[in-house]
Amino acid sequence: MRLTDFSDYSLRLLMYAAARAGQLVTIEETAQVYGISRAHLMKVANQLTRAGFLKAVRGRSGGLALARLPEQIRLSDVLRATEPDFALVECFRSENNCLITPRCRLRGMLKEALAAFSGTLDRYTLADLLLSPEDFGIQPAA
Repeated sequence: MRLTDFSDYSLRLLMYAAARAGQLVTIEETAQVYGISRAHLMKVANQLTRAGFLKAVRGRSGGLALARLPEQIRLSDVLRATEPDFALVECFRSENNCLITPRCRLRGMLKEALAAFSGTLDRYTLADLLLSPEDFGIQPAA
């Protein structure tokens, strides 16, 4: 199983925003910290804002901040909002044409594995991932 870069960047943006609690973060600074595309991160930020994980403040001194406390952002909820699907194999998709689907036992095993994956992430929140600004190479204000 592999998560998309979109989900990876989503979690990273939320971790960065959480580390900068009380301050607005910008797409530009976050992209620089991680060395990732500003354009891609903009799409991520828009999705996270629409999903209610981030709030956006417009204007010259605008930026992004967490819309909820880190303890209220479950990792599984973030992934459900950012992953296009969890169709691990063809028989999970609506356009399934696999000949052996009615008799295959793999589907049940993979459903069980996916449920365990989701169940594990249901137990963790953004608070479990908190880092300090120094962990991102940001020096405290003098």
